[in-house]
Amino acid sequence: MKCKPPILYPDHPMYTDAVDAMRRYHEAQGAGRPADEVERLRLIAESQFQAVTDYQLKALGGPAGQVH
Repeated sequence: MKCKPPILYPDHPMYTDAVDAMRRYHEAQGAGRPADEVERLRLIAESQFQAVTDYQLKALGGPAGQVH
């Protein structure tokens, strides 16, 4: 039987990093930064939230996506 990883809580750095990335994305949008910069920040935020989601699914015993 495989051990499940521990559940992440909202104050975990993985969560806070994802929230900070989303904040940077929204700030860049609001400031009218160049489209390529805004898109880069969106991709970073999306990737970090996907990593948190995949981890939590695995921790809770559900199916997690393939780890790259």
